[in-house]
Amino acid sequence: MIVAGNHHIMKSDCMLQYDVLEELEWEPSIDSSQLRLSVEEGFVTLTGFVPRYADKISAERIAKSVAGVRGVANDIQVRLASSCRRSDAEIASAAISALHWHTSVPADQITVIVRNGWVTLEGAVEWQFQRRAARDAVAVLTGVKGVINDVTLIAKSHHNDVKAEIEAAIKRNAELSARRIDVEARNSTVKLKGEVATWAERTEAERVAWAAAGVTEVENDLVVGA
Repeated sequence: MIVAGNHHIMKSDCMLQYDVLEELEWEPSIDSSQLRLSVEEGFVTLTGFVPRYADKISAERIAKSVAGVRGVANDIQVRLASSCRRSDAEIASAAISALHWHTSVPADQITVIVRNGWVTLEGAVEWQFQRRAARDAVAVLTGVKGVINDVTLIAKSHHNDVKAEIEAAIKRNAELSARRIDVEARNSTVKLKGEVATWAERTEAERVAWAAAGVTEVENDLVVGA
């Protein structure tokens, strides 16, 4: 168990809604004019429409970055502009190329399936960062309406103390050293429990856990600013 000081940023739902809207409008890479959101007890629900799947991902990331947000439900729909529509064959070809050109993706271990603009990735890789990189590589392609990442992680035998290694990494991390995080490890599954002040810290703690050798699943039960 790692314990240190904790400071909550208390905001009303009305204030939080305003801050998230302002942050979405501040971001120049997405058009937030068709986005709507509601907030209840710090949990944000995003609705509305965007012209690209990458914008849907960005909107969620931006909402989670706002201080006081405890969780985000992303119900945004992707409505492609006519100029952005592509056939499934064109998307599949572009996706395969994108995976092959990405230095973090073992492209020969991943299969691409495209149906009605939705890209499904299948296969197996050794690390979570490779799995995420594959998703990110195809998410930004023109014509993509959504990505289903069914890439799994290869279970590897390991003799290291995963719990101790993750706890040590958390202590080294400047963003997490002042948080209360409990790490449980069983076989290749890691569970994170406790409390953090922001969603960014929750995400960082999960990233740290995934970096441990031999981990194939991370259950992130960290609570944000309860």
